[in-house]
Amino acid sequence: MQIVRAVSRPSQPGPAEWFTGSVFLDPIGAAPPDVSTRAARVTFAPGARTAWHTHPHGQALHVELGLCLVGRDDGTVERLHPGDAAWFVPGENHWHGAGPDTVMVHLAVQQADETGSVAAWGVHVTEAEYTRAGHHG
Repeated sequence: MQIVRAVSRPSQPGPAEWFTGSVFLDPIGAAPPDVSTRAARVTFAPGARTAWHTHPHGQALHVELGLCLVGRDDGTVERLHPGDAAWFVPGENHWHGAGPDTVMVHLAVQQADETGSVAAWGVHVTEAEYTRAGHHG
């Protein structure tokens, strides 16, 4: 067993290439690099969201706090609440983030591909796409 104390892993700001707004990433677990499963708790400030992206082996999300908006390629947006979960199939283009008025926290679990990548990142979600999202679902 390997134990990693929380104090040795400070929250990391989400890269600007992947996110709009203030986002913090906290890895879950202490798996060695040769284990392909990755998990993180992701905290989004109000209005913060991911860029469009896909996952080579899919992704599971579990909402812990706040309102999670989840956008799909066809323009539909789902509203997820604490306790709700979502599964994105491999290659499904999507985005997710906090509603406009509250912090949102979700757990994200995904498997890395043979290169170590867990996601292919695309363009940022526009303000128009995000604003529309607040009125759907």
